Amino acid sequence: MSPFIKIGLYELYNRFFPFCLYRITKSYNKKLHDTKKDLFSSVSQFKPSGKQLTLLEIGCGTGANFQFFPPGCKVVCTDPNPFFEKYLTKTMEENGHLSYDRFVVASGEDLSSVEDESVDVVACTLVLCSVRDTPQTLREAQRVLRPGGAFFFLEHVISDKETSWTYFCQHVLQPFWYYFGNGCEMTRATWKHLQNAGFSELKLEHFQAPLIFLIKPHIMGYAIK
Repeated sequence: MSPFIKIGLYELYNRFFPFCLYRITKSYNKKLHDTKKDLFSSVSQFKPSGKQLTLLEIGCGTGANFQFFPPGCKVVCTDPNPFFEKYLTKTMEENGHLSYDRFVVASGEDLSSVEDESVDVVACTLVLCSVRDTPQTLREAQRVLRPGGAFFFLEHVISDKETSWTYFCQHVLQPFWYYFGNGCEMTRATWKHLQNAGFSELKLEHFQAPLIFLIKPHIMGYAIK
């Protein structure tokens, strides 16, 4: 296949994926509404005294988390796919309780356009399953966080029961899932990377999400720099 055709197909996929994700996240948010509400209810405690809280979201997608962020916070959005910006603008208009700072086209592994220690909170949901380098993404999150800031996460993970039917199917179906899920991997033990990332404090919970069995295993929580 010609490299020009490959590039054209890749761009077409990148244009189409935000539309698909916009529909999928509506369903996900409905099923995990209370979970996300509980998770992000702790964000406000990291607001600096007398200052506006600045939150950076890695892999913001269509802005599915905006409704759960606390009123008045300033949001910096990052995503490697530039075609999400149209959906972000629409979602931000629907969430007037937030202050929209900017959209940065960047992967989680390279946030070089964001200054060191410049944000209070980093949010990352359903992203660590598809980044190419999880430890590097966590290092970047720590770099941009101010001392005492927090990294909030919500991710689907590999089943922690190696003898389970879910664990077996996750491995067997992973190649198919990867290509149709924009690089998503069901077989990552993401909690191990979080435990080894060097945060001063980690609050982590395993739970079963009300989704299809392949992505039922989830983790959520936050880590303090």
